[in-house]
Amino acid sequence: MIPVLFAAFAAILVVSSLLVILHRNPVTSALFLVLAFCALAGIYLLLRAEFIGMVQVIVYAGAIMVLFLFVVMYLNLGHDDEGGVRIAVRRGLGWALGAVLVAEGALLFSRAWSPGPVVPASPTPPAGNAQAIGMLLYTRYLYPFEITSMVLLVAMVGAIVIARGRSASAPAAGETAPGPRAARPGAPGPGGEAAS
Repeated sequence: MIPVLFAAFAAILVVSSLLVILHRNPVTSALFLVLAFCALAGIYLLLRAEFIGMVQVIVYAGAIMVLFLFVVMYLNLGHDDEGGVRIAVRRGLGWALGAVLVAEGALLFSRAWSPGPVVPASPTPPAGNAQAIGMLLYTRYLYPFEITSMVLLVAMVGAIVIARGRSASAPAAGETAPGPRAARPGAPGPGGEAAS
């Protein structure tokens, strides 16, 4: 079963990576990049690297993609010209996926609710990958972890200070700085004539 899942995740990753590069719409490319990140997280989970898989979803598919989408929206790159066929295909896919989800939910609710098999309680549960990384991170490598957080905090405060300095020195929207020879009403112009 694992080789089949690995092949499926790898195919999704390759196809979505190609669509990131080949698609013209930046928002759609960013969404395909989210799909690629999720497929990569699935491959990490198959390799029993649960911590890296969850970090892949939380950091890359979450935070970095939100940043990308904010940049795309800030640049205001325009909208797609969508015809009737594209909208019909998207609606058809949406309805088909919704029907599959409803069918899966009905199948799960139709089964009798019964407790699972009784698992004997072990005195010491085996430590997982994320637990081992957490134990190392907060015991042996606690000081480098705290130093990294302080460096990130200083970088964030520096970015805020630089952005405030630039916005304070820039003129407000709609205002123009007066030039050296701005004509005032009633003041003589360059030829000695009064400006009206």
